[in-house]
Amino acid sequence: MSSNASQNSASRETKGFVMLRGAMVMISFRDSLFDAANRAGVTPNEYCLQAAAEKLWASGRQFAGVFAPGDTDLNKAGGRN
Repeated sequence: MSSNASQNSASRETKGFVMLRGAMVMISFRDSLFDAANRAGVTPNEYCLQAAAEKLWASGRQFAGVFAPGDTDLNKAGGRN
């Protein structure tokens, strides 16, 4: 897919809900997650979704963005087209 085609596709993409449920985790993990999210200036949910986006991108999945088209720097960092 050409760059222009992917940009046009991204501009038409709509938003959808991701309904995540709470999970039981080790307290030390929870503390680390909340600390990292706080330092990044985002909620723990946003932090987890961004981490999932990075993992999906690394495995070859393509998407316009996480919260809005183009809101990630994965295209620049990953070097894939």
